[in-house]
Amino acid sequence: MVDYDEELAAETERVYLMPEIVRQRAKTIEALNLRAGEQVLDIGCGMGLLTRELALAVGPTGSVLGIDNSQPMLALAERRCADLPYIELKNESADAIPQADSSFDAIACTQLLLYLPNVAQTIQEMHRLLKPGGRIAIVETDWRNVLLECDDQPFMRQLFAAWEESIASPHLPGQLESHLITAGFSAVKVDAIPLLNTSYLLDNYSGQMVAYSLRVGRKSGAVTAAQADNFLAELKQRSAEHRYFFCVNRFLFTAIKI
Repeated sequence: MVDYDEELAAETERVYLMPEIVRQRAKTIEALNLRAGEQVLDIGCGMGLLTRELALAVGPTGSVLGIDNSQPMLALAERRCADLPYIELKNESADAIPQADSSFDAIACTQLLLYLPNVAQTIQEMHRLLKPGGRIAIVETDWRNVLLECDDQPFMRQLFAAWEESIASPHLPGQLESHLITAGFSAVKVDAIPLLNTSYLLDNYSGQMVAYSLRVGRKSGAVTAAQADNFLAELKQRSAEHRYFFCVNRFLFTAIKI
């Protein structure tokens, strides 16, 4: 798991306010087809961006529980959701949620499962918590699919290999349908959500992703300071010359509890 301090929590919040991720949240809300008065669980709620939108979708006759095991993230969520009393936020683990069986009409889980050591157990827990006919929406990324135009492709592969090594399940989407069906879900669907940038900017998704990957690589020893500097210089030049291209797919899985 990522250990979020206040600085990393704030940085992650900036990423999740970017247009690419705003569109991702809109697709997630649409896929859940929420109705007024429903009870919703947001697992790995982070800074509460999706949590708030879920609450606005179900209205004051409904309720939303957001759980996360990072107190710095929850502090951001508490500030963001303070004006909506039908949101409850708790510091809890995703694989053992102390709520009764069949408590929720819908569950959302975004970019969390890839960090967990036991994905199957967490999905079983989601199934237990959903009411019969309840809906689930899970968003995950397969980091093998990163496309980044650059001259030094071996270095780029080395960089993202170091990033993958820091994650428990960096190639999770290919396994998720099997996990969902084994847990008892039906009507599994998957849609791709591309995160695409054609310029290198610190305030777009790829700029933040590259910066974070370089920090992980530096920390692990896979990347030197000189390599990082040279790589960033090339990306900036490519962007200035309209030769920059970054794309990675996130995958939105939806399913229904039988």
